[in-house]
Amino acid sequence: MNRKVIYGADEIAGAMSIMATDILALNNEEPLLIGIRRGGLIICDRLTELIGQRLGRRPAQGVIDINLYRDDWTRARALPKVGKTEIPFRLDDKRVILIDDVLYTGRTVRAALEALVEFGRPSRIELAVLVDRGHREMPIEANYAPFKITTKRDERVNVNFKREDGPSVDEVVSEDL
Repeated sequence: MNRKVIYGADEIAGAMSIMATDILALNNEEPLLIGIRRGGLIICDRLTELIGQRLGRRPAQGVIDINLYRDDWTRARALPKVGKTEIPFRLDDKRVILIDDVLYTGRTVRAALEALVEFGRPSRIELAVLVDRGHREMPIEANYAPFKITTKRDERVNVNFKREDGPSVDEVVSEDL
């Protein structure tokens, strides 16, 4: 397997700072940040911290699990493992920033949009991802995507964040399948 580091910790930190600035610059309305369970959670946490520093208070933050909304779960061998969705605020007439790590086919975002409507009707939903790798199968585009890369379909792109039980450094990597 051919593994290649595309972006390192400093580049990721800079991209996250730019994303936070851009999210606040686009609209005067304070955003509600919702991370898509797994990949979007750490990015959502970091954006919440960065935006909170700029606002002087932490913006509202939630998490959404999309497993039951996926269009491929019936093809899986086992039932999907459903995580907890935590959206402790009303979405009606609010600006929502939906956050994930990598945008690929668009199917995860489609599922998240479907799940979000069960929690209200936002005035606006924007998409923030760290990496847009192309190959869309749905008409979905990120509002904020600091890293846009060209990939092959038989390539995997992962965002790894430094954790005690995981990688020792923040990085975006690609691997041939």
